[in-house]
Amino acid sequence: MRYCVGIDLGSTTTKAVIVGEGGEILGRGITNSRSNYKVACDVALAEALIDARFARVSAELTPAASNEEQRGRLLRGLELRFREQQYRSHLAYFAAAVLRLLDAGGSASHVRAAVEWILERMSAETSTLYAEGGRRKSDFFRDVAGSRYMHLAEEASRERGASFDRMAGLFDKAILEVENRPADPDSFAVHARAAARALGESLPGLGAAVERAAAVPMERNAGVGTGYGRSTLPFPKDRIRSEILCHGLGAHAMFPGTRTVLDIGGQDTKAIQVDSSGIVTSFQMNDRCAAGCGRYLGYIADEMNLGLHELGPMACGARRAVRINSTCTVFAGAELRERLSLGERREDILAGLHRAIILRSMSLLARSGGVFDEFTFTGGVARNPAAVAALDGVVRENYGDLTMNISPDSIYTGALGAALFARRETLRCGSAEAEARA
Repeated sequence: MRYCVGIDLGSTTTKAVIVGEGGEILGRGITNSRSNYKVACDVALAEALIDARFARVSAELTPAASNEEQRGRLLRGLELRFREQQYRSHLAYFAAAVLRLLDAGGSASHVRAAVEWILERMSAETSTLYAEGGRRKSDFFRDVAGSRYMHLAEEASRERGASFDRMAGLFDKAILEVENRPADPDSFAVHARAAARALGESLPGLGAAVERAAAVPMERNAGVGTGYGRSTLPFPKDRIRSEILCHGLGAHAMFPGTRTVLDIGGQDTKAIQVDSSGIVTSFQMNDRCAAGCGRYLGYIADEMNLGLHELGPMACGARRAVRINSTCTVFAGAELRERLSLGERREDILAGLHRAIILRSMSLLARSGGVFDEFTFTGGVARNPAAVAALDGVVRENYGDLTMNISPDSIYTGALGAALFARRETLRCGSAEAEARA
């Protein structure tokens, strides 16, 4: 199977999308590793290829499954077991790195005993983390392992007298080794086989479907890079495209009627106008600071000791939106603490924060030309229900009823646009070669 890849190196995550020769999306991948950009690109691409192979498993199972519900249930179970195996592999590598650091640093015996206890507990609870309905703060190894390690380190510090700072320092060093670990090209076959064995005979032919999906050759035609860190991407200069162009084309590919795009990413906000072909006609970009972007929300989440994914649902429980004077990341903590000291509810403060972010974005939209039907909202913040609700309300207040598009895969918009640019380049080169032969 031949494919083209688009890589979007953002300030918080790296995304990859692979498309087939007909422009169809084959797979998507994402990682939050940023310590080594080359490795982050490789990991995101590896995840996209894994996603593509899961799609092949689904296609292989279609004749064997008695109904769509059964097939969907089985595939969810297979992927859950796959992610468990993947987590165990990362955890084993992480544990080896921690113990190696302990040996090199000559830690006291009680610190080593505490760390070994933490690692044993983390290994023992893996099945619970990846059980059906298991609660994980994130799908990224750094986030899941970090949350559990730090929680257990606090417990070990209280009950075993080990230095929390020493144990936290071990995590910070070891996680970098895990994140700098090259992507394993055989990981799908290894983990998917183990996942299929764990499911047993849930569906005859599951193991064979996994083997056939793993055996499909994946051959890369071309790649294009974009994003906040595009200058560091491992692509030739002529294979780098601006975020504006990629988000415009990606949004048009997702929703062909798109005329206005708002992308709120981790580090910047982009307001883009496109024509009927997805070509950018005008744009405005907030690229001087992270005010009103995902990084701002991340800072608020840290201040409130919440997961980033918890902010939106909590804000949706507000009775009113507290007026927020600034969306500056530097002053966010101070204003948040001031509002809390005045007795304001957390839900109401968060509702006000979300509305302030959207109002800031609206000024960019106005300067880019306004909002036209259809309007597409992209970026990681598009997953936040409070941001979506605030945007919908403010847009309708100012521009009336129009179609607002939000894809559950909106975070991949830039990578999709980059992949489509790569496909265009492949088609162009193919046409040039054909003309030369003629």
